[in-house]
Amino acid sequence: MPGVPVGRAVHVRVPASSANLGPGFDSVGLALGVWDDCVVTTTDEPGVVVEVHGEGEGAVPLGADHLVVRTLSAAWGELGFAPPAGVRLVCHNAVPHGRGMGSSATAIVTGIIAAQGLCGFTAIDRTAVCDLASRLEGHPDNASASVFGGLTVSWSDDPGAPGATHTARPPIHPQLDVVVFVPSVQLSTAKARSVLPAQVRLADAAANSARVGLLVHALTSDPSLLLPATRDWLHQEARRRSYAESMDLVDRLRAQGHAAVISGAGPSVLVLTTRQAQPQVKAGGDGWRRLAPGIPDHGATLQPVGRTPAGHRTDKPSRHD
Repeated sequence: MPGVPVGRAVHVRVPASSANLGPGFDSVGLALGVWDDCVVTTTDEPGVVVEVHGEGEGAVPLGADHLVVRTLSAAWGELGFAPPAGVRLVCHNAVPHGRGMGSSATAIVTGIIAAQGLCGFTAIDRTAVCDLASRLEGHPDNASASVFGGLTVSWSDDPGAPGATHTARPPIHPQLDVVVFVPSVQLSTAKARSVLPAQVRLADAAANSARVGLLVHALTSDPSLLLPATRDWLHQEARRRSYAESMDLVDRLRAQGHAAVISGAGPSVLVLTTRQAQPQVKAGGDGWRRLAPGIPDHGATLQPVGRTPAGHRTDKPSRHD
């Protein structure tokens, strides 16, 4: 088994994402223009060194338990490479943690892409990244949007069975825009999923499937239908008690005619709107941070970084799209 070369460094940049968008549970994702940056360097000094700046600083592990580091190991195993003696990470994070904006997906995608780059890939194998990220996270919606950018619809060949994840990228309407209201409180995806029912009524499943079709149409062709297209029967009401303030904001915004939904597992609230209407989406109030991040039309990026004799790099990564 070949070893990962020592002294290489790569810069990976990954966008945030919102999943579900109402009825598209575990299948529909949308990239958001909030980015995590990470420089990963292989060294001949044994051990793991992690620096985190911005979101997650002082709250995430700074060693082998860091999610990017764990993902690096998994990805190198998939690629058939033995890990190097040492790894150094310098992370500058802007994606809020535990807010339903795909922070775990950005970390997983970062690790897989960095592993490819450090093994000599000159271009990202996005299909392989999306497939492994979906397997590691358990669902493809956030990861696919972070990998490809824009709007993504993902599926597997057989639910519950091992197999590749497939992703389509419908072109979004040119006027589509988003607003995200981010609360100060966090909610783990595991906790949000723990309250979901194991079964749903056939009538609810049928209603939800109709709205998923309408959702894709509204996002790609007719934003005037975004409000009815974002009605959900599968997960938001079941989780209402887990994020009561978020659902109250969703209710208020929808009563005003805005297509508001819970972003991913919450508790952030996403509003799908148009560029003209975006400034009018102002409800939120104290305790909510309003973001208008836009929707990037591309996903994660990979750049090689100049080799360093000692295999270390501590400067802030360059900003690029």
